[in-house]
Amino acid sequence: MTPELVVNRIVANKSTYMELMLIGDESEDMVRRYIDICSLYVCFVESAAVGCIATTRIDAETIEVKNLAVVPDYRRRGLGRHLLDFVEKLHPDHKIYIGTGETPSTLRFYQSCSYRYSHRIPNFFTDNYPDPIVEENVTLKDMIYLYKDLLQDDRR
Repeated sequence: MTPELVVNRIVANKSTYMELMLIGDESEDMVRRYIDICSLYVCFVESAAVGCIATTRIDAETIEVKNLAVVPDYRRRGLGRHLLDFVEKLHPDHKIYIGTGETPSTLRFYQSCSYRYSHRIPNFFTDNYPDPIVEENVTLKDMIYLYKDLLQDDRR
């Protein structure tokens, strides 16, 4: 029997999920910048929190994913894609942006979910994080923004 997957919106005590959010953004100071203003959705399997996605509204047509995290034991099982799909269904007529580092597997994942390159913020990680972040032998420097325009994609 497959365990049931449940996604709940967390309204109060979001910092309860800080450890989970630190998987997607390793700086607690950075997470604290958006945790109170974001919409936080946590994915549970058999009452265990195994993933989360945090979003903020940029304007009436634009949502930004600030954090997407899946615990290591549950990766490569479709949970990240499920959380993205969940947010996309909540905001069907929006453009959704995701900022990330230049980690090859992360960029491939978002591209496989039909996100496309938008722009970059030079030196974001070096300017905003106290210690270098190295993932897959890549020292993160620039923030890469990808997007998916759900309204445009629906018209195709």
